[in-house]
Amino acid sequence: MTVNPDNLVLLFTTTCGASGELLGSDEKETVQLVWQVLNLITKKPGPVNEVLVKPEGGCMSEECVEVTGISAEALISAAPLDEALSQFNERLCSEINTSAGNSFCLCTDGQLHLRQVLHPEASSKNVLLPECFFSFFDLRKEFNKCYPPEADRKDLDLQSMADCHTFSCPEKVNEKFETGTCSKMERIDDNTVIRARGLPWQSSDQDVARFFRGLNIAKGGAALCLNAQGRRNGEALVRFENEEHRDLALQRHKHHMGSRYIEVYKATGEDFLKIAGGTSNEVANFLSRENQVIVRMRGLPFTATAEQVLQFFSPSCPVTDGSEGILFVRFPDGRPTGDAFVLFSCEEHAENALKKHKEILGKRYIELFRSTAAEVQQVLNKYSSAPLIAVAPAPILPVVPQPTFVPSTIAAVVGTRDCLRLRGLPYDASVQDILLFLGEYTADIRPHGVHMVLNQQGRPSGDAFIQMRSAERAYLAAHRCHKRSMKERYVEVFPCSAQEMNIVLMGGSLSRSGLSPPPCKLRRLSPASYTFPPGGSVLPAGAVLPTGAVLPVDTAALYPSQFLLNPRPLAPAAFYPANKYIYLELTKYPKSNHISIHKEINIY
Repeated sequence: MTVNPDNLVLLFTTTCGASGELLGSDEKETVQLVWQVLNLITKKPGPVNEVLVKPEGGCMSEECVEVTGISAEALISAAPLDEALSQFNERLCSEINTSAGNSFCLCTDGQLHLRQVLHPEASSKNVLLPECFFSFFDLRKEFNKCYPPEADRKDLDLQSMADCHTFSCPEKVNEKFETGTCSKMERIDDNTVIRARGLPWQSSDQDVARFFRGLNIAKGGAALCLNAQGRRNGEALVRFENEEHRDLALQRHKHHMGSRYIEVYKATGEDFLKIAGGTSNEVANFLSRENQVIVRMRGLPFTATAEQVLQFFSPSCPVTDGSEGILFVRFPDGRPTGDAFVLFSCEEHAENALKKHKEILGKRYIELFRSTAAEVQQVLNKYSSAPLIAVAPAPILPVVPQPTFVPSTIAAVVGTRDCLRLRGLPYDASVQDILLFLGEYTADIRPHGVHMVLNQQGRPSGDAFIQMRSAERAYLAAHRCHKRSMKERYVEVFPCSAQEMNIVLMGGSLSRSGLSPPPCKLRRLSPASYTFPPGGSVLPAGAVLPTGAVLPVDTAALYPSQFLLNPRPLAPAAFYPANKYIYLELTKYPKSNHISIHKEINIY
């Protein structure tokens, strides 16, 4: 926008801290507003005006006292910032009305007085700035347009510039952060991106924009980072309109957001694209609706439909465009993840929706959070590219199914399904909760037979394995306890074998497609090759099995040693040596509610 004001208002601010090129970098409060009006029609300057501002923090620095000559006693009777701004606006308007021409625009010596002092302080104190503070001329930039670069800037004379220079195209300060999408194919200047750390976990992109108030963030340029579990990790990547604003943002290193100080570092365009960039047309269409508030739903039943979600929020908070305003997050194979994003047309509807946090849909309580466009892209990218926990490739020696000609007595020894797998546990579930859940079947649990499965970050994964005394009791427990509720969540219970349990406890995976071995990252869990000791574990001909059966003479020739493993209680995995087996036992410490891994690793 191009303007030709009738008056220029030269504004100067002083804080109770650093001055000059470091003005505003120490987060100190404003103590003085000084201004002078220059009429561009008559070329005559007005008187110099001053308003003192009372800082909430108290004392002034020695540098401030020396530069301004303001005493601490004078500030005692001064007005706070909101009243001082009202006085400034009234006196300025009164002076402008008596001059030739009524239009005016602020003019400052550099960017710091408005972008680094008044706008951040007014934002932190919830003070509404007059409209004139969102447009200004930078006297230094105007001087560069009027004079050659080698000219002396120390003798800036606004009145002489007004005689030969036309003031147009003022600087703009964004009043509101605009959300938007970003394509992975977009090129982003590395000199416009920063990384902010230490954000409160409940912060939104609007909170990040408020921290950088006064600096212009690009559309959709605030991206909150998520951890491996899809939760916010206290970091954000912010993209500014130009390098100048990025450099001013770096000066806010260790400024405060509430009671927390925020660290600000340089980042790259590639870092920003990894978080906020997307390629999905479905996501682009979902986010194409402007001025919408996004709410994230977590913990949905896998069978949840759009109609159920609409009914969950109705009638107090209608979803924008009905089912078109709901985006379900899915794995690449189409399976639901339990996450969804919902659009609301206004803040009132979004606030009403967030009040339903932890209400029940189906048999699960639903977690609700305010979300952002960048978070939508990040979650969709994470789930569409790969599972949250990587699955190892198929083993060199896959788990061998029982041959049809294997005697039933041998099959009973190798594949006894006398363990339970519990899936869908609340993340805060303890051993005591599991014992209460199993009820009468607790008496059938083997000593130290409760094993909580942790994820790669050492946190509960929602799975657990239980070693039972017999396959019959395991089957009955699974039949009776399957889909019973624990802390408002239903838990799935399946019988499984010790071999399957051991593989998962060592880092492997268990799914409908079969078993996958643990990822070979640690040497103690990764033999150089899948070899097995010769003949040591082969049952000799004529051996008597625990069931009383006698092994046929030719069994050793039919079944290699790696298939005939030692019987319970610890059945080693098929792709590890039978004589050395690493077994991680998780137990509950006395007077504690958390599950921890023993420091000792028992090798059997």
